[in-house]
Amino acid sequence: MISPLFLHNTLSGKKEEFKTQSPEVGLYTCGPTVYNFAHIGNLRTYIFEDLLKRTLYYLGYPVKHVMNITDVGHLTGDMDMGEDKMESGAAREGRSAWELASFYTDAFKSDLKALNIMEPDIYCRATDYIKEQIALVSRLEEKGFTYKTSDGIYFDTSLVSDYNKLSHLPLEELQEGARVEKNLEKKNFTDFALWKFSPVGTKRQMEWDSPWGVGFPGWHIECSAMSLRLLSGQLDIHCGGVDHINIHHTNEIAQSEAATGERFFNYWLHGAFLIVPGGKKMAKSSGDFLTLENTFIAKNIDPLAYRFMLLQGHYRKPMEWRTDSALNALNGLESLRRRVSELKSETTGEGKLIEEFVLRFKAILSDDLNVPQALALVQEVLKSSADANDRLKTILSFDQVLGLDLSHSSGDSLEVGSLPEDIIKLLDARRVARDSKDFSESDRLREEIRVRGFLVEDTKEGVKISKV
Repeated sequence: MISPLFLHNTLSGKKEEFKTQSPEVGLYTCGPTVYNFAHIGNLRTYIFEDLLKRTLYYLGYPVKHVMNITDVGHLTGDMDMGEDKMESGAAREGRSAWELASFYTDAFKSDLKALNIMEPDIYCRATDYIKEQIALVSRLEEKGFTYKTSDGIYFDTSLVSDYNKLSHLPLEELQEGARVEKNLEKKNFTDFALWKFSPVGTKRQMEWDSPWGVGFPGWHIECSAMSLRLLSGQLDIHCGGVDHINIHHTNEIAQSEAATGERFFNYWLHGAFLIVPGGKKMAKSSGDFLTLENTFIAKNIDPLAYRFMLLQGHYRKPMEWRTDSALNALNGLESLRRRVSELKSETTGEGKLIEEFVLRFKAILSDDLNVPQALALVQEVLKSSADANDRLKTILSFDQVLGLDLSHSSGDSLEVGSLPEDIIKLLDARRVARDSKDFSESDRLREEIRVRGFLVEDTKEGVKISKV
């Protein structure tokens, strides 16, 4: 039986009951531009979308999930100025744009796997749908929505009366982004490129013949062309980060609805930024951005600790990253896993779902993915007096949405005598530090032990050691 679901729709600016157009929910999520590694701020969006998808499944909705891979057309400036990110990335790394796209697509998929993010049913690369993009631009041209400049074919936003219906911003405010980058040939500051011409005398790595000349598609046209092609009749939910609202998603809606005369996706969901101290969003332009590799994997920290960290904040609220965020998240995840492992040791059989908790879990998720409250419910189940078999069954059912791999254990507690000599010495030094209440040194030593492959946990029964 399908349970009701209420989602905050950016389009209406309010929470609405979700109604699907077909038996199978059509879900489109904006994927990466594969010119570099995804940073952990990007990955926050993909985790939010994964929670949405898992929630849909848990509540009984079949899902068809499509995600684009942008491997051409995304310029370094949002106002259709600057270099193509793929071409500039290829020059930076001394490889072809095609090789660059393949490498960073694989890296992105590796990050998804490490974070236990379910892959989409369909990955669609922009370069595989050039014909569909040209056809969509031609359709817009036939309907009178385009004009030509020296550098491309542009969409005339003045012909769309409700252009700002997603952003809910006056056009004057949308103009702010156009002040830094200015194209004097554009009729309106909000107009955007549908097809860009290859520069005269320059041979691009990625370019195609078109009715307007050799060139490449604009960034926005790919998502419209591919979603209309792959989710026709199933344009239910479109997701992305909040930075897509004012430009990318606004332009998707304008060009799609101009071409079809029909509404383009009914529900638009957007995840908030991961911010760094000072209130700024994380960005690749800094050059030393944080990746899953350099913040978790290289430090021998389970990447699912990052997922656990994000579950503690609602997807629509900004979350701050601090230097101690990774270790704090790891400690929280390991503590939760330890409690689940202890519960598992008490079980004697299969167990059954505890209906009261399952109904509450569904109600929490149905309220715009209130995952922090869902995580709190796990603690409540752990503390309840219900049968151990039933508690474990219920918690592992919840983990179908949380995706924390709670059935996994880092390992049984190890006897100190069985540990390597250097680890024993570090444990002795840590015990001395704790006895003298030097907790800073104690924490430092625990981190050194963890880097060497062992987890230290202080429990009521004493210190427990296990392998990472």
